[in-house]
Amino acid sequence: MGSDVFTLVEHVGGTVDDSTHELLGKARELATATGGRSVACLLHSGARAGADGLAADVVLSVEHPALEHFLPEAYVKALAALVADHEPRVVLVANSTVGMDVAGGLSARTGNGLVAYCNAITLEGDTLVAISQVFGGKLNAEVAVEGPAICSVVSGSFAPATGGSPDIQDVTASGIDNLTTTFLARIEPEASDVDITAEDILVSVGRGIGGADNIEFAQELADALGGVVSGSRPVTDAGWLSKTRQVGKSGQKVKPKLYIACGISGAPEHLEGMSDAELIIAINSDANAPIFDVAHFGTTEDVLDVLPALTEQIEAAVA
Repeated sequence: MGSDVFTLVEHVGGTVDDSTHELLGKARELATATGGRSVACLLHSGARAGADGLAADVVLSVEHPALEHFLPEAYVKALAALVADHEPRVVLVANSTVGMDVAGGLSARTGNGLVAYCNAITLEGDTLVAISQVFGGKLNAEVAVEGPAICSVVSGSFAPATGGSPDIQDVTASGIDNLTTTFLARIEPEASDVDITAEDILVSVGRGIGGADNIEFAQELADALGGVVSGSRPVTDAGWLSKTRQVGKSGQKVKPKLYIACGISGAPEHLEGMSDAELIIAINSDANAPIFDVAHFGTTEDVLDVLPALTEQIEAAVA
């Protein structure tokens, strides 16, 4: 087992995802503890996706036609080959759609222990200790892994690393010439009348709103504030809002100045998409809802009572 800390670089269209910079921040800290290097693993086809600016000691750049688009089988085999060659102490991946596809397969292929939904990671000698969110974020489990480990990390858990002039090394990863799966097409999301990622104020609704008819209360508040309505996955799955307004891991990651969570419990998948908001206000009748762990202000009053009252106060203040 070596002392390096690996980070899988997530990128689309040449743009590195914010989650990668957060992982590189933690990788730098862990590498200092192990006496190793922070190593970014960049899998691509013909584009280095901002490798020069990655805050890592080393970038292992793997170029292959099968890596033009994200293909789980190709990513797992390529990353497993790098792990076999370099034997890192820890591999960090984002707890994203990409990361979840890769982490389980990588663990099975390498035999290295996997801890998912991490929001804290420390090293105590040869033991890695991680805090993992379980039961939809309602409990935190402390997990110890002896030997090399893989951690999938919840977005927003660590401060991003900035700046970097890494040593970029072009390497070959074996095992990806003969794949059993093929990338067919990338399906773009449907067009929307609004881009929630560009909005400063979001009034976001969850199942606690009670039904599609009650979204009008959130809309009235959003109108009074000059914002727009967004929602959690259960709301968009139910057809109460368009998928383009979904906040969370399988929706959009947003960073508004104000995020009002209305009847949203705060599952890890949702928190991943909005925990970086500057100001978070939570309205939920369950005092133990995980949303209160990230909220700056909150109330357990009935959301259908609070929304009209807020709207009335705001309209009176600006009249």
